[in-house]
This record gives sequence, C-alpha cells and structure tokens, in this order.
Amino acid sequence: MSEIITYEALYEILRKEKSSSELQTLDENFFQNVVNYIKEKSEILESQKKKTSIFASVEIIKTQKQLDNIKKILKELYERRENKIIQIALFSSRTSQKKENLGLLEEENEFYQKLENMFSNYRKDILIKILSKKLPKIEEPKDIKTENKERNKTKLVRFIHSLPKFVGEDLNIYGPFEEEDISNLPLKVAKVLIKKRRAQEIRTKK
Repeated sequence: MSEIITYEALYEILRKEKSSSELQTLDENFFQNVVNYIKEKSEILESQKKKTSIFASVEIIKTQKQLDNIKKILKELYERRENKIIQIALFSSRTSQKKENLGLLEEENEFYQKLENMFSNYRKDILIKILSKKLPKIEEPKDIKTENKERNKTKLVRFIHSLPKFVGEDLNIYGPFEEEDISNLPLKVAKVLIKKRRAQEIRTKK
C-alpha cells in the first residue's frame, strides 16, 4: 500500500534523512505520490484564487506558503540523498565492494549505477594507467556522447501564435516570438512547441 503524503509526513521524512548517515528506505511510489500531492495542492490554490470572499486572500497566502515550503523540503531531501548516493558510488568504485539494501528508489538506482561506472572507469583510465607508467586516456561514455549529440540537434520552426519569453528544459531563455517568426531551436524545445501547436516544423530539402 502506498504511503500517504502530507506536509507533516514530508517534514518527518526529511528529519530522518538529516539525522542518519544511511539512506532511509522510502515507499517505492514516493516520487509519484509526491507529484500527485503537489498537483493536488496546486489545484487547491487555483480554486482559491477564483473565489472573491474576504477570507480567500488569507487562504491563498497560506496555501502558497505551504506549497513553497513543500518544494523547499523536497529540494533539501533530494540533495541530501544525492550526496549520500554519490558517496556510496565512490566507495564502491574504490573498494569494488557492493553494498546491499541501499534503500534506493528505482530512479535513484539508475543514477547510482551510472555514477559507480563513471567513477570506476575514470579510476581505471587515469590512476591505474599512471601507476602502470602509461599515459591516461579518457574515453567519453557512450550515453554521454549520445546525450551531447541530442543536445546539439536543432529544428527550424515557424511560430503560428505569438509567444512570450519562456525558460526551456536547458534553463535557457527563449523568445519572445511573434506569429510567423522563424527560429532554429534546440530539438527538445522545438518538439514541445510543435506538440502544443505553438509552432510548425519547417522541413528543409537535403
């Protein structure tokens, strides 16, 4: 049965994470439950904003503050777990000893595996080679090469609606754009705009 997420529950989870050097075990659906909780709180906030009563503004401020605090708690919780995972991966790469029952969520386990492989590869390619009187040679991991290639891809689009400034997934600012403007945008950004019917792809002849 999934754990019920509340503000108090999140605060307690963070408190336990702060008080222990080990990763605490979370519900396997923790991320999904948290996303649902934030959505629920956001919907309550939007509902309150539509009300015109005298007490509505007080409730809006209260809900907004709670939502802000929830995000702060989640950010600190993530960063504390992130630091612990980095240390575990570093230890494993140095000692070749695998710790069991780490308390990792599925998404965190993928992060851990990639970190451990990266630390092990760099150790092998730098330290071990130097000790063997060989010049270090760093091979960029395949998944990083693929990610870099994907990041460098762009798509030419024509805007079919005006659009104010916005922040892309890469945290860069784009726009503003007017209707009929043409722009060469990162692939991910362009795909989102096309999906939302804000822009159309301009196909060029090869």
